This record gives sequence, C-alpha cells and structure tokens, in this order.
Amino acid sequence: MKAVRVHEYGGPEVLRYEEAPVPAPGPGDALVKVAVSGLNFIDVYYRTGIYKTGFPFTNGLEGAGTVTAVGDGVVDVSVGDRVGWCMVLGSYAEYAAVPAWRLVKLPDAITFETAAAVMLQGMTAHYLTHSCFALRPGHTALVHAAAGGAGFLLTQAARRRGARVIGTVGSEAKAVLAREAGANDVIIYTQQDFEVEVKRLTAGEGVDVVYDSVGRTTFEKSLSSLKPRGYMVLFGNSSGPVPPVDPLHLAAKGSLFLTRPGLNRYSATREEILERMHAVFAWIAAGELKVRIEQVRPLSEVPQAHEDLEGRKTTGKVLFQVT
Repeated sequence: MKAVRVHEYGGPEVLRYEEAPVPAPGPGDALVKVAVSGLNFIDVYYRTGIYKTGFPFTNGLEGAGTVTAVGDGVVDVSVGDRVGWCMVLGSYAEYAAVPAWRLVKLPDAITFETAAAVMLQGMTAHYLTHSCFALRPGHTALVHAAAGGAGFLLTQAARRRGARVIGTVGSEAKAVLAREAGANDVIIYTQQDFEVEVKRLTAGEGVDVVYDSVGRTTFEKSLSSLKPRGYMVLFGNSSGPVPPVDPLHLAAKGSLFLTRPGLNRYSATREEILERMHAVFAWIAAGELKVRIEQVRPLSEVPQAHEDLEGRKTTGKVLFQVT
C-alpha cells in the first residue's frame, strides 16, 4: 500500500510517500481501508519528535473509512462498517489497523470527509467546553486561533454552551471566519495587543477561561488575560513548548488554575468516545455545528500541507483523499 512514513525526526521533508506493508489486525483490532485522513497539528509534534515513537512510523492520527477485516475478540464493529477514529497513528495510508474500541460507526448522513474533519477536533471542542472547563451562560472565553480547524469548532461549541467568546486571529480574512463561527469579539493579534484588548472588552475584569493551542508566544499574555481564579487551558503548542512555570507565578497572577489536557485522557473509554462523537454528529445533523473543509488534497501532498499548516497559511480543515 501507499503510506506517508517518517524515518527520522525533522521538517516536512522527512515525510516520505512510499510503499509500505499492509498492517495486520491483531487481537482487538480492525483493519480499515482509509478513505480520508485528517491533518492536525499533533501530526507535526510526532513528525518533529516533540511526541516520540519508534521508526519508521506512519503519521496521521485521524481518519475515516470502511472496515475490511477484524482481529480476534472484536465485537464493536464488523466488516463493511463505515467508521471514523482518531488518536491512533497510521491514518496517512491506504490501510490502518485501529483498536476496535476507538472506532465510531458513522451515521448515514455523515460522509467520510465530515467524519475525518471532526473526529479529533470535534471531540476536542466537546471535551474542552463540557469537561475540562464546563462553560455555562455568563462565562467569557478567550479562544486563540479561532479561525483554525480546532478553533473554528471550539468557538461554535463555546457559543452553543451560552458563553461569550473573544477570538484571536492573524488577519482580516480570518477575522471574518471567526465571526462566522460565532465569536462575539475578534482580535487581530498582528495589529493589536490581545491582552490589552481583552482587558478593554471585559472592562478590566479578564476572562473566565483561555483556550490556548498556540503555546510559547501567547502563554504569558494569556495568563494576564484571566480574571482571578480563572482557568488557563493549554491544549497545544503550535508556536513551541511553554517554558516551566513556577506555581507562585500563578498565585501572583490571581490564584489561577493551569491545566495541560490531552484528548487521549478525555477519550479514555469507548463510552466516553461514543458520548462525545454522538453529540458532535447530532450538532452537525441539527445544523448547530458548521464544518469548514478548506482543502482536500492527495496523500502525496502531505509534506506541503504540513509546511502550510506550520506557516499559518491554513484555515478550517485540511483533508487527504486516500482511496
């Protein structure tokens, strides 16, 4: 089969589109013929070695396709089922072996493209707004990268919970998308100091929670944008890892809470995965969650897509047509 594999850590050039053996499903696994694979910043973390694994490995942690075989003991899915999944390496390939408990059967109305666009980022938006910091009416949330793949869905989920959303973006064009997602206020961080603007927009109080996927370049100002006892939810580091933090710094900033959640910990059981994805699919079916797919590219263009993602040249979701 064709796959995009990594033999050493590095830039987009280490992503090799090459022949690879079709994986065999082990006990508890299902073999899926991949139709569409999703691009996420976590793929960059694996490619560069921020998140480590053995070599060679097939990159990609999100996809959708059809089950073609099952291993011993599999009862959750059957051959022929249309499924989606995330948080399992190997989706940049024509076939992927996936633990069956992580597979979600797709409703008839959900296409492979839609599923591959929301399995990871849709579930992320759900856990961030429902579990990590459970938003409710009266809360104000600061969402960084509000026009990106995750931010676009997160902004909608936050508004659905009744929160006021202040979004940050890097351009006028992205500001339009953030407002389309429902952001009440949008700050173009290349033109304005977002900390100053947040204080102005909240009459000096600050926000209840910051959802920050950017990391190093936004972290300190994000802390300063919180009201006392506010929550700093750092769920990514697209600009680089955040340096170590002295807990006394959180006290001085206002007795703040800091968490670094990961989707794997908030999708730790099959029941939790199904609960979150059934909710996301229901929002889509009801027209309450808009999925913005910016590009569908061939699998051979994964290196260029990584370069575009890291260069902040993308908005919405980028997908790879596999089969």
